[in-house]
Parts: sequence; structure tokens; C-alpha cells
Amino acid sequence: MLNKKRKIAVLGTGNVGATIAYSLAFSGLCSEIVLVDINKAKAEGEALDIAQCAACIPSVKIWSGEYADVAGANIVIATFGIGRKPDQSRLDLAKVNIGILTSVMPEVAKIAPDALYVIVSNPVDVLTYATIKCTGLPENRVIGTGTLLDSNRLIKYVADYCGVDAHNVNAYVLGEHGDACMSPWSICTVAGLPMPIYAEKVLGIDKDNVKAECEKIYTDMVKSGSVVIKSKGATYYAIAASVMHLLKAILYDTHTIMPLSAKLHGEYGADNLCMGVPCIVGVNGIEKIVELPLTADEQKLFDEKIASLTATYDALEIRK
Repeated sequence: MLNKKRKIAVLGTGNVGATIAYSLAFSGLCSEIVLVDINKAKAEGEALDIAQCAACIPSVKIWSGEYADVAGANIVIATFGIGRKPDQSRLDLAKVNIGILTSVMPEVAKIAPDALYVIVSNPVDVLTYATIKCTGLPENRVIGTGTLLDSNRLIKYVADYCGVDAHNVNAYVLGEHGDACMSPWSICTVAGLPMPIYAEKVLGIDKDNVKAECEKIYTDMVKSGSVVIKSKGATYYAIAASVMHLLKAILYDTHTIMPLSAKLHGEYGADNLCMGVPCIVGVNGIEKIVELPLTADEQKLFDEKIASLTATYDALEIRK
């Protein structure tokens, strides 16, 4: 049963942080939300704007403060950092945001040592690892959103392709959030049937064309984030909804399996890095990493994704 006397701190009040805070206010999941940003005026404005919804939402205290005000938080959500510029490499973005994170998180962890930490900032897998490393927090209490958004996007695209409700689709995207992820189609199901079989048996797609159809769905999913950014400048509604889904699993202690960024110790052939894999999550954070059976071809592709992310870790020298 949910204890609503919960304090949640949101670090960073850009589009993502503000949308998460707004969604939280309407959710009834907590009794207090504190917003913190280096731009104090922005945090104050967002807090006041959301607080003025008071007559229409569940009772909740919403305010802006300093890092010291994170004390006593049950959950800390990190959304700070810069967005990627058009001419900026992912590696350069990672270096900047790692610098921001490592200058902030060790102090925040001292202020709220018992909180669960949800890392949303990008590149989320690297920043999840950096948070664990620079704070010394238990690995199970540092949760990156990983490939949760990617998986939710894939579910939407598979549902649209099959002409069914998204709730009839179960799918996991694994690996690094963004372009370097992968989708194991053998464990993507529609009404309990593996997607390739559903496409052939129910939709009547020629067996020889099913692979190409799945690849197109995956490609469209991967490109979809860029389409949103090009159209409106940033993505924030879908990631905020994904974070809310995660917070409900934590606060209701549902033991839900979600593809989250967790530190791996040999699972799926990866070691000493964080990346998106299915995890059982509850009130204590990540309870268990679930190793799903992949086909030989899927594991080979996943190995390539692991090698790519490992190269990024090595280039950033964050594991030293």
C-alpha cells in the first residue's frame, strides 16, 4: 500500500524536469515535491506555476529550494545537464554532463543518503555508472531510466503496425539508450505470440518478409526521438510518462520488470558498466536483473552493442 507521505526531489527544471514535476503533482504519489536548479528563478517559476494547480490536484506541497533542501527525500530524480548541440558528438556531451553530475551528486548523496536515485539525464547509462562511482551509493538504489523510453516507443510502433492496443504488446529494448540499442524480437510478443509469428499467422505477412518488416519498425522507433526534437526542439512528455511508470513501481512496491540502466556483473556477457536490461524494481530499487533467453543472432548483436558502450566508457576513462 502506498504511503503518500513521500518527498521527491527533482534536480533540474528544464523541459524534462518540469514535466516530471507537473506529472507528479497530478499523480497523488507524494506529499512534497522540491525543485532544485542552478537557475533559481526557473525553479521558482516552475514550482509556483505547478503550485497554482492546487485547487485541481491531490494535496501536495510544491516548492523550490537549494541542494540542502533535498534532505529527507525518499526519491531524488536527476534531470540536469545540457542537451546535445547539432555539431556536438555524444562523447563531448558525455564529458560535459559527467562533469556537471560529479560536481553535484556526491554532495546530494551526503544530504540524502537513504534516498533512491533515478537518473534521467543523458547519456543516461554513463551517468548512472558515474553516479554509483562518485557517490558510493548502493548499486540497487541508483536507477537509470535506461531503455525504458525506447521500449515504450517500440511498443507503440508494434501496436500501430499490428492494429492493436499498446497494452496487448510486450517488448524490451536492450543496450544503450538511443541509437546503440537493440530489440530482441524473439521476446517481443503480441497477445502472447512472438511478434514475427503474429505478423505471419495473424497479419498474413509473408514469412520471407517478416524480418524486413520488423527491421523497419525498429528503425522508425530509433528515429522517432530525432523526429520529435526536429519538430519541437526537445522530447519530454514520453520520458516523463516513463519516469512516472517507474516511480509507481517503486512507491507501490509492485516488483515490475522494466528495462532499466543497472550495473552489470557478467549478465548478458557485460561487466562493470551500466546499460538497459530487464530489472525487477520495487520499493528498495533494483531487486534483480532478469536474464532473458536471447537467440544466438540476438546475443551476437547485443555483444556488438556492449562492445560499443564499453568503448565509450574507455574513452571517457570513468572506470579508473
